Amino acid sequence: MYDPTVARLTYRALLGRRRALILGALPLLLIVISVVVRALAGADDQTAVDVLGGFGLATMVPIIGVIAGTGAIGPEIDDGSVVYLLSKPLKRPTIIFTKLIVAVGVTMVFSAVPMLISGLILNGNGQQIAVAYTVAALVASIAYAALFLLLGTVSRHAVVFGLVYALVWEALFGSLVAGARTLSVQQWSLAVAHKVSGGELVTSDVGLTTATVFLVAVTVGATWYAGQKLRSLTLAGEE
Repeated sequence: MYDPTVARLTYRALLGRRRALILGALPLLLIVISVVVRALAGADDQTAVDVLGGFGLATMVPIIGVIAGTGAIGPEIDDGSVVYLLSKPLKRPTIIFTKLIVAVGVTMVFSAVPMLISGLILNGNGQQIAVAYTVAALVASIAYAALFLLLGTVSRHAVVFGLVYALVWEALFGSLVAGARTLSVQQWSLAVAHKVSGGELVTSDVGLTTATVFLVAVTVGATWYAGQKLRSLTLAGEE
C-alpha cells in the first residue's frame, strides 16, 4: 500500500522552494506571535489557549492541510503528468495511500511542531495546554490531509474549496451556528485536546466518542473515495 517512488516524487513536489516557503510562513508567524504575546502579557494559560486555538488550530493547521493535501496530487492532474504515474503497474489505492501518508507527514511537521514550540513559549505547557494542542494538530492533520487530498482528486479548484471549508465553514459558520460545529474537524480535534489537557480551558462542542467516529469516518471515507475517483480518471484516459 506504500510506494517509495511515489512518495519521493510527492515530497519533492510539496517541498519545492516556493511551496516550502508558503508552508513555513504560517508556522513562523505563529511562533513570532507567541514570542510577542509572551513578552507583553507574560505566561497566561487563557492567553495560550486563545493564541493556539484561535490562530494555530483554527487557521494555521487547516491552511497547511489545504496546501499539503491538494498539492499532493492536484498539480499532477492539472498539468496532465498524472498520466505517466497511472501508466505504471501500481494499484490506484496504493498511489492515493502513499500520497496521503506524505500529505499527513508534511501537515504534521509544519503544524504540530510549531504548535508545541509556541505552547511552550506561551505558558511552558501549563495545564498540558501545549501538549493538548499539539495532539489536536496531529489528529487534525490526518483528517485534513485526507479531506483535501480527495478535493485535489475530484476538482481543479480544490484549493479554493478547501479554503472555503477551512475559513468560511469552520471559522465563520462554526463560530456562529452551533450545528455546524458538529461537522468541524477543528471541533473533533479539540475534543481530543480536551481529553489530553484534562481541564476546562480547552473545550469542544463535540464529545470524544462522536469526534473519534467522525475523524475515522472522514479519513477512511475520503481516502477510499479518492482511490475510486483516481481509478475512474484512469478509465476515462484509456477511453
